[in-house]
Amino acid sequence: MFKKVLIANRGEIALRIHRACKEMGISTVAVHSTADSNAMHVRLADESVCIGPPTAADSYLNIPAILSAATVTDADAIHPGYGFLSENANFARIVEEHGIAFIGPSSDLIATMGDKVAAKDAMKRAGVPVVPGSDGAVKTAADAVPIAADIGYPVIVKAASGGGGRGMKVVQRPEDLESAFNMASTEALAGFGDATVYIEKFLGQPRHVEVQVIADGKGNAVHLFERDCSLQRKHQKVLEEAPCPILDEATRQRIGKVCADAAANLGYRSAGTFEFLFENDEFYFIEMNTRVQVEHPVTEMICDIDIVAEMIRIAAGEEMSLRQDDIRINGHAFECRINAEDPETFTPSPGRIVEFHAPGGLGVRVDSALYAGYSIPPYYDSLVAKLIVHGRTRDEALMRLRRALGEMVVSGVSTTIPLHQRLADNPSFIAGDYDIHWLESFVATD
Repeated sequence: MFKKVLIANRGEIALRIHRACKEMGISTVAVHSTADSNAMHVRLADESVCIGPPTAADSYLNIPAILSAATVTDADAIHPGYGFLSENANFARIVEEHGIAFIGPSSDLIATMGDKVAAKDAMKRAGVPVVPGSDGAVKTAADAVPIAADIGYPVIVKAASGGGGRGMKVVQRPEDLESAFNMASTEALAGFGDATVYIEKFLGQPRHVEVQVIADGKGNAVHLFERDCSLQRKHQKVLEEAPCPILDEATRQRIGKVCADAAANLGYRSAGTFEFLFENDEFYFIEMNTRVQVEHPVTEMICDIDIVAEMIRIAAGEEMSLRQDDIRINGHAFECRINAEDPETFTPSPGRIVEFHAPGGLGVRVDSALYAGYSIPPYYDSLVAKLIVHGRTRDEALMRLRRALGEMVVSGVSTTIPLHQRLADNPSFIAGDYDIHWLESFVATD
């Protein structure tokens, strides 16, 4: 097992990784920018190293600085968390070339899954259902015309190296295809340095359902069932639940096995997530995330499995302790992403925390690096806390969610707690009757 892990991240995920390491008897190294010198993960880590000024490009994305920090502290492994360098294949490769373990999949698989076209091809070969679309990249708008006609409108033009909604254009009519294609390609080049795009069928009212897997890179893999992540605004997830409230057990077991088998066949190592659009009882693969997900706690709550600890054990070369027959769903869980934003305009609200009170009680978990007196810097993502609740049934978990949201206090800045309170009282959400477009309409009309 590792003696010391460097955590190449910040905020709640850095604290989450630190806690897993300490429970495994592993020392931790926190890296931080000058803006994060008083961050909670820096205070709690066994060692800390400042790696640069506030901007992420000069600190959390600064590969030489992170490697230098790992070298001077004698860290034998690096956990990248999510975001930043977590899905940077070059970073994973360089880490391992320096004789340091990367707690995640191989650089080759990160590269493959980071290219949406290559990922889709790999999934086809692995027997995973995919969205009908182009056979690889589409080079020109003229080439797109017959492909779109064959798929059938509406279609969506998507960046091969994209994410977060950038480089994506929905096309309802043939006469709009050329301009949408050119706009998507231009956005892709500006946002990701790669103008490559492809075309898929645009599904009207799908849900976003993802399957958590853990694999050891030696042909062994398990699934930890699924999460419903359909409540999104501008392609960013807001609230997740597990399991998906509309899946029957046969469908759940079928898609879980498909994903576990695919991970095993790919030689995948570590935790990973297969993301799907689900409509009319059919799954359509959209991407694979080769890292720990923001929403991993809802799966941990229903399966009673520490996903981060499993990632660490696998990276250390230990035999995977999980067996599919031993994994069961226990109850229901919700996760609310609490952002430092205005709950109506969604304008970021950095600033000093005057008061912070985390809710407690049975089945309540708060993943947060906040504390009274802490100043939220304006340079990074606005996520400041995750409220996770668990109950024996969905209804019990929902009642617990309302209670916990009512107890939670974050003053000094605006947060999205009021938005989550409105969601928890909404009849459609209570009934589990929503899709990936529902939240946008709710926010616009609420």
